Amino acid sequence: MTKINTHIDHTILKPTTLISDIEKLCAEAKQYSFAAVCVPPNFVKKAKSFLEGSVVKVATVIGFPFGYAAVEAKIAEIVLAMVDGADELDVVINISAIKNGDWVYLANEINHIMPVIKSKNKVIKVIIESGVLTDDEIIKCCELYGVAGIDYLKTSTGYAEKGATVEAVKLFRLHLPEQVQIKASGGIRDHVFAQQLIDAGATRLGCSASVAIVQGAKAEGGY
Repeated sequence: MTKINTHIDHTILKPTTLISDIEKLCAEAKQYSFAAVCVPPNFVKKAKSFLEGSVVKVATVIGFPFGYAAVEAKIAEIVLAMVDGADELDVVINISAIKNGDWVYLANEINHIMPVIKSKNKVIKVIIESGVLTDDEIIKCCELYGVAGIDYLKTSTGYAEKGATVEAVKLFRLHLPEQVQIKASGGIRDHVFAQQLIDAGATRLGCSASVAIVQGAKAEGGY
């Protein structure tokens, strides 16, 4: 069994986040060898400094949590986050455009975002908020973003009523190109569910309950 810690993006994105919360998050990420921390954009520079000398990556969110910011605003956020040291960008795509079937807008959006991120060899995770989408909408997203060459398709922001599901991850895997990985996030609070998502095809998990998940894995011999 793959050690579950290597799949985890240790996450804190609440608006009341303190610098002390970021420091604790980074210390835990180093202690448990998590893949990355995922922090609000204004804490990227701090997280980078707290993680200096470690292999833990710094991820941040763009257009978070609703995705309806203008493409130009998202690009500005991306550029600033990369300047501050972000390794990975979790970009919320315009969910409203998906619900309205405006695939031309969405293609234009990702086509403007991709070159900015890839010019700096950074990782892009596209968030589509699968919990509010139909299966058909999810499949269309897999087709659009798969062709665009993203690194990960991500289920959720954690702010919708419904977060990650095993069914959504399986649907992603069925319709995404093999090279596009899957990040499941939203409502992952225990080792059993985390392992189910990995078994379904997720290679990253966005979790705030990361330490509890790892402790659960240890108890079951999976860490």
